[in-house]
Amino acid sequence: MKDQNSPDGVIRLVSDRLNGRDVDGALALYEPDAAFVAEPGRWVTGTDEIRVALERFAALEPELEGEIESVKEASGVALVVNRWSLRGRGPDGPVEMGGRSADVLRQQGDGSWRVVIDDPWGAGSD
Repeated sequence: MKDQNSPDGVIRLVSDRLNGRDVDGALALYEPDAAFVAEPGRWVTGTDEIRVALERFAALEPELEGEIESVKEASGVALVVNRWSLRGRGPDGPVEMGGRSADVLRQQGDGSWRVVIDDPWGAGSD
């Protein structure tokens, strides 16, 4: 399911919106003070910085695919592990990358979920 009513649905929506190059739509799935690992070893925080990181992904004209491996939820907080792959086009030609993401989401007052921490490179990256 791809909706904001489940943590894994939000992760699927992020991918769908980036595939459609809808950066604003993807960004709306994050809390305003969220953190994002833009590349291994480099965290960014807040809407403006996350927008720049998402714009870089969208510029690759991505075909993102993901497989949710697990969802752990407790007290309105969830950890979603997702194995993903991306095929796209960079300035120097075709780009392929992939990883295992670890995403933390928080349930909102209306029951929907939003991303608080997005680490596309997986648990344990700095």
